[in-house]
Amino acid sequence: MKCISVYTDNFELFSDIFEHVVESQSQLSENEEQEVEGVTFSHSGDAPEHYLERMSQKPEVVVMRDKSRGLTILQHGNVFEILIPAEENTVVS
Repeated sequence: MKCISVYTDNFELFSDIFEHVVESQSQLSENEEQEVEGVTFSHSGDAPEHYLERMSQKPEVVVMRDKSRGLTILQHGNVFEILIPAEENTVVS
């Protein structure tokens, strides 16, 4: 799973930029950062399969799902992590 980190603890701001981040993620190289509306987001590499299970067991982690796209969003501390399944990483032309 590809992991995109969005560095904010403001849910409303995250919601406002979410679509832009998801659309831009396919153009990011690993560890590359971009900024939108003053919020930095980056391609944090690939998360191992057990990462989602391990993180969702922590009480301080909020787990959200976008079922229509198969995305999982983890929110903890000052970061949102968007987990994108491998098949979503390719861009269809």
